[in-house]
Amino acid sequence: MRAARLIKMVLLLQSRPSMTATELASELEVSERTVTRDAQALSEAGVPVYAERGRAGGYRLIGGYRTRLTGLHRGEAEALFLSGLPGALREMGLEDAASAARLKVSAALLPSLRDASRSAAQRFHLDAPNWWSEPKTPELLPAVADAVWDDRRVVARYRKGEEEVERELEPYGLVLKAGVWYLCARVPEAETYRVYRIDRFTAVDALEERFARDEEFDLPAFWEAQAARFARSILRAEVVVRLSPDGVRGLPYALDRVSAREALEGAGAPDGDGWVTVTVPVESEEVAHSQLAGLGPEVEVLAPEGLRARFVRDAVRLARLYGT
Repeated sequence: MRAARLIKMVLLLQSRPSMTATELASELEVSERTVTRDAQALSEAGVPVYAERGRAGGYRLIGGYRTRLTGLHRGEAEALFLSGLPGALREMGLEDAASAARLKVSAALLPSLRDASRSAAQRFHLDAPNWWSEPKTPELLPAVADAVWDDRRVVARYRKGEEEVERELEPYGLVLKAGVWYLCARVPEAETYRVYRIDRFTAVDALEERFARDEEFDLPAFWEAQAARFARSILRAEVVVRLSPDGVRGLPYALDRVSAREALEGAGAPDGDGWVTVTVPVESEEVAHSQLAGLGPEVEVLAPEGLRARFVRDAVRLARLYGT
């Protein structure tokens, strides 16, 4: 533990002109007294750490000292490519590896480029979860992430409806979608790829056996195809509606964007009032009711009759509520 901390201290000092004891203590998550002892230990080991006293003082390396301890190991290199996803790294247990990788890269850069990582972090940030939601990190996510990195087969138990199912899986990749973690895995028994919600896993046991990854497998393309297939699979009903010009603009925000766009592309010419009639695939009458209600008076439901009756009742209740 101390050896790793001493190396990190050297890399920090190598990447900056100087650092105060307070700054080093914060970066290393130790006390300032520990920083003083560590600096003394480095000096005794031949690392030219120089301490400057006073208000503008601090620690620095002298004589252009450069350490060769900047080589990335595999885990750090892989984590570095995810360093724009701090929340995801933390949930997968890779935050420390990414921090070490960024530090090593910073130490190896020219002085004029050493603020690149901070500069980028202050300009771009990805916040994956939806608004108004508190995503909960699945307890088994770190174990699944380890298996994904290591190409190691797992035996997983997961909830499927009211029962638990056990499967041997080859974990190919993780996807974070709207704050929910998914595993894309190959099922050797079925010789097919499937998607699993990690928060439905109840147990994950890594096996000694590793699997040979299919190099033709494209995780982004696979996920895009699966997501499109899922979106279409739940649209089992159709509604016919009239839309005002404002309703046309608002439909993609009220319903699934893909189905809304396709419905509008198949719309006929506007009527005398500028309204168009479209047929839209929806999940169910209940879901369509809640979604289309957001368009207010900019939509008129023509069919099915049951859905139209729901909006008639809504209109009557609103009229009574507002005294009209």
